Amino acid sequence: MSEGFSTVGLGLCGAVFADWSELGMPRFEFLVAAERPGPVSSDLGLLQQVEHGPDLMREADLVLVFPVGDGPPGPEVIEAIKDAHGRGATVASFCSGAFLLAETGLLDGKRATTHRRLAGELARRFPRVHVEPDALYIDEGCVVTGVGGAESLNMMLHLVGREHGTPVANAIAQEIVAVPNRSGERPRYLSFPTTTRSEDERISAVLEWAGDHLHQSHSIHDLAARALMSTRTFNRRFKAATGTTPHAWLRVQRVRKAEELLETTNLGVEEIARQVGYRTAAVLRENFIKARGVPPQAYRRALGHRLTLSRTT
Repeated sequence: MSEGFSTVGLGLCGAVFADWSELGMPRFEFLVAAERPGPVSSDLGLLQQVEHGPDLMREADLVLVFPVGDGPPGPEVIEAIKDAHGRGATVASFCSGAFLLAETGLLDGKRATTHRRLAGELARRFPRVHVEPDALYIDEGCVVTGVGGAESLNMMLHLVGREHGTPVANAIAQEIVAVPNRSGERPRYLSFPTTTRSEDERISAVLEWAGDHLHQSHSIHDLAARALMSTRTFNRRFKAATGTTPHAWLRVQRVRKAEELLETTNLGVEEIARQVGYRTAAVLRENFIKARGVPPQAYRRALGHRLTLSRTT
């Protein structure tokens, strides 16, 4: 961690990766490292005494990169993270920690997420990183990224679940009074507007039009022509405005529209697929699972179950 580290982030990590052995669950050894050992001030002005430096990562099985504070990280931190990854440790970041992780090059060519407000900046500064602003967390094997704030719990519980099983992750979630994002229940997602606001008026106009015509097929060439731009210029300005690619943006909007139709209508999955621009229900199902973790039918069943409970309690 560095000066200005996230107090909330430290508390959440400490809660999830505590010693749960008394309850018959794993015993995590949660240790904190800084670029230079000693007192480190948090974003709330609280002092945290840190005993370890970057060398601590040499023995860690999991390295959690905290939201970055003031100033760029030193080369020792960058090299320690890369070395940990190189020997097989899982490296994960949440919120603005993705910037430090991107500095190491470990996100090059991979999908990643961060706080929604930081997604555009991350995409601009690190064009080789495929930023997906709508995801709660993205697992790329030994590299995992997540959003910030309380929602970072989803990534942490996911990390526990993939190493120790879903029952353990659920038990920890219950102990810390959190709702895990797991299959069979409706996952929670960050708000991501159908029409992204942008200072680029032509891009904004295309976003609004495409959002209103999701049932149609949209090639990048056609969207660029509507914006009166070359494909290359359109791709560049689209990413600058939204932090993502046209293809990824359309996929997010189609899944969100499908989610809305599952919640508010009795339409069949085939008809919903048609209305959001997918050729078949199978294509919708594949994309919905990637984005929401459950198939459309399970999502609708979970929603109906929850509404029934709310009416009877």
